[in-house]
Amino acid sequence: ENGYEIITAYTDGVNAYIEEARAQPDSLPFEFHALGILPEPWTPDVVISRHQGLLGNIGEELAIGRAVAAIGEEKVRELLWFHPKRPDLTLQEGIDADALAGGILDLYEAYRKPVQFQAEDLTEAFKESEAARQMVHRMNTAMPVVPGSAGLRSDGVSAFPDSLSLGSNNWVVSGKKTSNGLPFMANDPHRRIAVPSLRYMAHLVAPGWNVIGGGEPEIPGISIGHNGIGAWGLTVYRTDGEDLMVYKTKPGDPNQYWYQEAWTPMEVVRERIPVKDKGVHEVELKYSRHGPVVFQDTMNHRAFAVRCAWLEPGGSPYLASLRMDQARSWEEFREACRYSHIPGENMVWADTAGNIGWQAVGIAPIRRNFSGLVPVPGDGSFEWDGYLPIPEKPNKLNPEKGYIATANQNVTPEDYDQWEAIGYSWSDSFRGQRIDEVLSDSLLLSEKVMRKLQVDYFSIPARELVPYLGPLSFDALAGEARERLLSWDFELTSGSVPASIYVAWENQIRRQAWERFVPNEAKPHLSSLQLERILQWVHRPEQMFKGAASRDAFLIDCFQKAVEGLEETLGPDQEDWHYGQEALKHSRMLHPLSAHLSPERQARTDLGPLPRGGNGYTPGSTGNNYRQTSGASFRVLIPVGDWDRALGTNSPGQSGDPDSPFYSNLFEPWAKDQYFPLRYSRDSIVKYAYDTEYFLPLR
Repeated sequence: ENGYEIITAYTDGVNAYIEEARAQPDSLPFEFHALGILPEPWTPDVVISRHQGLLGNIGEELAIGRAVAAIGEEKVRELLWFHPKRPDLTLQEGIDADALAGGILDLYEAYRKPVQFQAEDLTEAFKESEAARQMVHRMNTAMPVVPGSAGLRSDGVSAFPDSLSLGSNNWVVSGKKTSNGLPFMANDPHRRIAVPSLRYMAHLVAPGWNVIGGGEPEIPGISIGHNGIGAWGLTVYRTDGEDLMVYKTKPGDPNQYWYQEAWTPMEVVRERIPVKDKGVHEVELKYSRHGPVVFQDTMNHRAFAVRCAWLEPGGSPYLASLRMDQARSWEEFREACRYSHIPGENMVWADTAGNIGWQAVGIAPIRRNFSGLVPVPGDGSFEWDGYLPIPEKPNKLNPEKGYIATANQNVTPEDYDQWEAIGYSWSDSFRGQRIDEVLSDSLLLSEKVMRKLQVDYFSIPARELVPYLGPLSFDALAGEARERLLSWDFELTSGSVPASIYVAWENQIRRQAWERFVPNEAKPHLSSLQLERILQWVHRPEQMFKGAASRDAFLIDCFQKAVEGLEETLGPDQEDWHYGQEALKHSRMLHPLSAHLSPERQARTDLGPLPRGGNGYTPGSTGNNYRQTSGASFRVLIPVGDWDRALGTNSPGQSGDPDSPFYSNLFEPWAKDQYFPLRYSRDSIVKYAYDTEYFLPLR
């Protein structure tokens, strides 16, 4: 209702600072001087069009389509883990390997990529100053040696894809299961680990508002936190809101496409885009009735458009949080969820009335005659039958078991009856399974247990895989490594030697399974396999291994290669193989301009390395790269009703300015899995305030 006023007030506030900064450019952080730019005024469009980085399945859809064209539907179903139903992967006539070749999604993917800077993007004056700094640095110090690492790129990131490690955890617990009788909410969304931090902690107080938690700097409001009545959090609920439409275009006129037995003109929009130092670039944008045309194959008379549910009016990302921020009850919170079109999320709630609830949100197209997992013709044969109303998406209130937990796995009840608007692809269930194990314990749950669970490094895959080593034989170093694992507690803690051995083995299992089971024709399209799918084959070896003996030989070979890789990287003494070291599992955050900065400036902008534990399959998720690139940079733990005891973390800091004391002050506590108090009451805030600023009206 007040969206226009809120968003306009927000951009007005941003622009007040921008106007001041443009008048005093020396006050700006160094990046503006390095790039020779000034901040431009914001418009409400900046806020309501924050789509970059939101989850969609269009890349997966094209990859699956190409894989089906290469190896057939049944083989793709065998390799990929679709559930709970068997999806239709049929490629329609005319959609084959040739039709799906080329850079169909190059434009779309360019829009989604992180910002990267080249040397030519920097001003000459800045490059000269950095060169002088570098010369002084070389005269005074020796350049650091970067340790080598088998299977790692020079930046310490695993060369094996980590596309499945992004996710989040949240849970709410009824006061009937907590030691203090209060409901509890915990949330740790997992995203890219980088500087500056993705989220920003804030406490907003105004008439009708008293909400604290985290949001994103370009969006008003709090998307995760509490308001003194209820606490809420989110995780991704896989909702397929994108389809790749394939059109037949008119010979001689590629701007017309075949739709419902007639040629239909594309809408053509011409834009003028100013480019730094290169004048104005004119572009021609084309749209079909389904969405933006991202690729045209004029030789073969085809065009491709991306149909996006998130382009529907009212799809502004996260802005439904403004209603959630003011919710005073479960009913009001669920009503706010009605407006949460994107992204698809599991919203959980716990309040002072003792309620805990879950509502899946996100705009969900209804597909009556296709799965949405492969490209389809745009001729009108494959249309969406509207959208499922958000309140009809899965939801729950006060379940008998006393808690609700989500971790991007499929939590849709088996008796749910709206499957035509629910997807087939979900994250591995290991994080969710571990959270369930702890929360389902019959003992009353304390805040200490909740805190430990949020950074829990217990590996369920390790518990499933390590027993297979029992009857297997190894020689020399591999035999010693095997003995370490057989007496291990399955915790991927920093400093643990067995953790290093296991993760190296797990990585080899993933890598070698991909090499062995994905046909060469599909390897360009299927970059990885889900670990949960691989473990299904390990437990039932007759399916893919053709028997237990073949499976055991595979596990032996992977284990041998893992040990050899660790020996090559860290030496023959296994006491040197501890997890969490710079040459193995660590967090190092590099500034986007880092490659072009002097060592003196890098020392202020780049952070780490610091030791890390866990991986992408533990509740304390740190991704499946050795240099952590994804995971929980933001966390909250909220005892409902005892608000001043809430805890939070937000790495690496609250400021994006390397000269600010708050640029990196949270990095080390975060890396050590520590928290800071999320003070809420006025007395507590006044008592612990770092500084106070007063804003007085002009007279």
